[in-house]
Amino acid sequence: MFDELIDSGELPIARKSVLPGTGFFLPDELEEDFEDEQTQAALEGADVAVIADADADGLACVALIREAYDDVQVVPEPDDDTDTEDAEGTEETEETEETEETEAIAAGDNGDDPLEEPEPTPHSVALVPASPHNVEDALARVAEFGDDGIDLFVCDLCPDRYEYVEDELDAALDTADSVAWYDHHQWGDDVADAVRDAGVELVVGDSDEECSADVVYRSLEYEFDSMYEELAAVTRDHDLWLREDPRSDDLADYAYWTDPAEYVEVVREYGVDLPAWAEEFIAERRIEKEQLIDQAIGRAEFREIGDYTVGITYGRCSQNEVAEAMREDGADASVIVKPAGSASIRGTDEFDRCHEVAGKVNGGGHPKAAGCKPDIYNDMLDYANHWTSRGAVTKQVILTAFRDVVESAAEEAEAEESDTDASSDA
Repeated sequence: MFDELIDSGELPIARKSVLPGTGFFLPDELEEDFEDEQTQAALEGADVAVIADADADGLACVALIREAYDDVQVVPEPDDDTDTEDAEGTEETEETEETEETEAIAAGDNGDDPLEEPEPTPHSVALVPASPHNVEDALARVAEFGDDGIDLFVCDLCPDRYEYVEDELDAALDTADSVAWYDHHQWGDDVADAVRDAGVELVVGDSDEECSADVVYRSLEYEFDSMYEELAAVTRDHDLWLREDPRSDDLADYAYWTDPAEYVEVVREYGVDLPAWAEEFIAERRIEKEQLIDQAIGRAEFREIGDYTVGITYGRCSQNEVAEAMREDGADASVIVKPAGSASIRGTDEFDRCHEVAGKVNGGGHPKAAGCKPDIYNDMLDYANHWTSRGAVTKQVILTAFRDVVESAAEEAEAEESDTDASSDA
């Protein structure tokens, strides 16, 4: 296949909006070999490993842990030749709710070379980026490439089922001297109990009040400088979609568009007030980001499901801003289907069952922010249909899940009302 057929960097915005990034087309085996090489290079000589979601929240956790372990700082210099293609936008979270951010980075959607050679790291605290869908792979790599007696942290990640990580976690526990898991997502009691029973220190914060950086900040026995308290607070502002501090959007965008290792070192040096060269980089990328947002908003449709209005659209874009636009147009919940096959689900005060919807279509997350990737893609013809139909099948599958959740909620409410009436009559 000719490289230019899978390189979306020079495509017009309208076409770029409907296609996945270059890395999507790379064979899994090639990508896995690359991730093995990167992890092995990062773990060489490291005393600590941090498996973290590669969004602003997960990377803030890495910054806090490096500070607590007095790890060396490697402050990057501004790059005048920074590539500005494929500005897809921020993802959250999770995504879980934003698995998409990490998946998009792995797929090359952030404009970086998806097969860039790993560089030797001087850090004693190694960063191992992961997503909720491949946390087990990251655990296996730490078990394989980490030194015996290493300290292991897992941050901003939540497995949907314990069996997904059971064997890999056991292997990591055999290698590591200690394993701590810090998160703020919605954990099932059975999963949390199993992880703790395995020998892990698990701390899960209130997903309505804390981000994972908050959990790390209060859990580590270390007196952090005030800049790290501020880093956790501003990270929370975006991760919980509070949007009261404009700097939080800058952090989220910068974490998405730059290399994860660079982000960690920049916020360790500058805190939440990014340097001018980083702000210039963000401003350049936002030009295309806004164009992609406009494309997705222009495709938005609205469906009435029970008492709720659900907005749904398709495109490579920043889902939070697109969801906010649909909310302003009357949506109680919003779905953004991505070219890579995943989808983001965003709720409001009126609809707070996003994680239940996602759970029906191979996903999970928070009550008001979740992510999923329906298991409906069997071959490239299915993906070709996905791109040309602008996600028609995926939209239908997720809307059906919405109907199931809404109907179940209505039945539960009716049953509770009947029980209340019965109690009153008695």
